[in-house]
Amino acid sequence: MRLPFNPVERAREVENIVMKGKKRKYYRFRFARYYGGIVTADTVGCCLLCAYCWNYFKNVHPERYGNFYSPEQVSDELTRIARERGCYTFRISGAEPILGRKSMKHIVEVIELVDSKFILETNGLMLGYMPELADELIGLNVAVRVTIKGWDEESFERITGARREFFKYQLKALEVLRERWILFWPAIMYDIFGDRGISELRRRLGYTGYIEYEYLEKYPFVVENLRKRGIRL
Repeated sequence: MRLPFNPVERAREVENIVMKGKKRKYYRFRFARYYGGIVTADTVGCCLLCAYCWNYFKNVHPERYGNFYSPEQVSDELTRIARERGCYTFRISGAEPILGRKSMKHIVEVIELVDSKFILETNGLMLGYMPELADELIGLNVAVRVTIKGWDEESFERITGARREFFKYQLKALEVLRERWILFWPAIMYDIFGDRGISELRRRLGYTGYIEYEYLEKYPFVVENLRKRGIRL
């Protein structure tokens, strides 16, 4: 794919690949150590192509990976693992869960079916672009973790491969969630941002609250992707 690209157009294209009716593509279900233990459904397909993404290749070519699962099948797999591990916190990871209306409907059904604490990990871009999608989350047992991909337009474009003018929709997502009283927090990749980037993001947001820090997994392909994007560690 040529960079930079339009991430909203990509979201629509990818949603058409990874959604079939009510079913979405997943490639594994697992227990993970994050958040003190969480049952995870790993999916494919994202509207961004972040240089440091651990699932980069599956998101570049979502058509090549995974199988289609209905919300009921996803819930059954998650519940089975939860019973085995004695852990009843859930999430969808590996890609972007919110690509448009079809994928949002799928997520909402999964959250309702597992009927337990659910952490929704998202880059927030489509929530900012289509605020009405957030209405679907009102009243659900869900906390939204919004991973912000840059501290300004230029860093967003370098990190994600998406056109810089779409950065505003990530920031808008936080406002959208706040207005609806949906529990959320932002997260950033500390190794990329550094203290200066975090300070600039806080200034842009006018935000003094909690920010979760992620730390870079320096896989060889990640280091190479960062080099190609002109991002120095």
